[in-house]
Amino acid sequence: MKARFLLALGIAALMSGTALADTIPGANEPIVRGNPVQKSYGVYIDQMIADFIEKNQLPGLTLAIVQAPYIPRSSGYGKTSIDRDELASTKTMWNIGPITQAFTAVAVMQLKEQGKLKLDDMISKYVDNLPSSWKAITVLELLQHSSGIPDYREKLDDSKQYSSKDLVALVGDKPLQFESGTKVDQSATNYTLLAMVIERASGMSYHDFIWKYQIDASGLTSTMFAGDMKSRARTDRPDTMPAHDNQHSHFKADVDFINPVEPATGYREVERHLVPVPVEMPENLFGFGNIWSSAEDISKWDIALAGSVLIKDAADREVIYTPTKLANGTVVPAMAGWEFTRHPGFMEVKGKSPGFSAYLSRFTASYELVCVTLLTDKEGVDLTTLARNIAAAYRADLGPAVNPQNIVAQESKFGPAETVARIKDDLAAKKIPLFATFDHAENATSVGDKLRPTTVLVFGNPKIGTKLMQEDQSIGIDLPLRVLVWEDEYGRTWVGYPNVATLVDGYRIKDQATVATMTKFLEGVVGRAANVYSY
Repeated sequence: MKARFLLALGIAALMSGTALADTIPGANEPIVRGNPVQKSYGVYIDQMIADFIEKNQLPGLTLAIVQAPYIPRSSGYGKTSIDRDELASTKTMWNIGPITQAFTAVAVMQLKEQGKLKLDDMISKYVDNLPSSWKAITVLELLQHSSGIPDYREKLDDSKQYSSKDLVALVGDKPLQFESGTKVDQSATNYTLLAMVIERASGMSYHDFIWKYQIDASGLTSTMFAGDMKSRARTDRPDTMPAHDNQHSHFKADVDFINPVEPATGYREVERHLVPVPVEMPENLFGFGNIWSSAEDISKWDIALAGSVLIKDAADREVIYTPTKLANGTVVPAMAGWEFTRHPGFMEVKGKSPGFSAYLSRFTASYELVCVTLLTDKEGVDLTTLARNIAAAYRADLGPAVNPQNIVAQESKFGPAETVARIKDDLAAKKIPLFATFDHAENATSVGDKLRPTTVLVFGNPKIGTKLMQEDQSIGIDLPLRVLVWEDEYGRTWVGYPNVATLVDGYRIKDQATVATMTKFLEGVVGRAANVYSY
């Protein structure tokens, strides 16, 4: 296994942040379709999820795992509606948020293959009345998030429903954030514009084009838009909840209500209370975050991405499944909402939408073909580390090789030096004092020894640390905070921090609110350093 991994690393383009090439396993090496025990560091997947749900106070969550061409695991946990006592199931639909971008990107490539658009077309060919500074922006630059067009999400009024033109108009009077084609910055406006391009180029609504060429083409039965739910969802919700009987009754006479295709209710945390979000609200993320699906359906669609079911030409698939190369030669490890690391063939797309959080990873190397989908009905939850630990339970070499009870880690999209620099820049921008940097590899060199890049950054917010030490001064030996950046034996860069819950466990700490604040702070530092897009 290790030999195959090292071979892949050796023959790949050694460009910082670039996803590495796939490699064919040796002719005499068997394909191992994952560990059926599905346990990592003594913890089963179900326990990982139960602990994560409790820690993050999630109403519900759903998981699906692919080992192409199979979906060997599809599970629901918790509730999709707190008030209605509805449970997460294999057919529950969740708003998939920014995963919608991947559907939009596939649609663009399908239109390219149909001869109805070109990637170097200016978007003004398809969208009328654009600001003059936008007219020369190309379809490809929208796909890359390299347009420089501002993101309308900061301008949204959640009490309103917007048309696609209204969404674009929210930022139509704003200057470009940077010269088009020179850098990458995620903007929902890019994908709303792409959805408008799709409509003009195809002569169909965005809804109908996605439905015909992806939902129907992939056989997805639990995927739709909010406007479809009235006729296609199978929700059994009486106006008045029965006092002494289960609300569900239609399943007794209608098979469509047995394990029904039912939308989850999304929730936002407001002053430590979960507040439901109207089902229509994600519609304001047209082309960027307005598709609903089950984890199992996302897995089916994901398998369809692997070959020619959705995009016929391998060269066209390559466009949206490999890092962005800008006109100036800069390579950015992201494209079409996906981000890439140095793990061969690895890609992930994730993020939040009103009331929901979503995550999809793909290990596309031919000797792996593992994918993990996680969807939850709480906004603003980072599912990255949970998904990677689940993947590691399926195949150990997919994870960071650290016990998550001790270190919370995710793979960086950048090399060690750039990841360290990003952390330092982030701390400086937020005026968080950096107390020390320990370069263990440099120290090893100074004594005539060798060590892969291994750097510890020590920093902290005295206001947070002081609160904990006021409860138990002895915790001062584990403060201030620290983050470890290291390169593993496969050339992957990981960035991690101590699991705060485990760290404080041996102390007399009762202030769980401060512990949660510290955890959220560390999660943010690592997330901003390890990812191309902001979440």
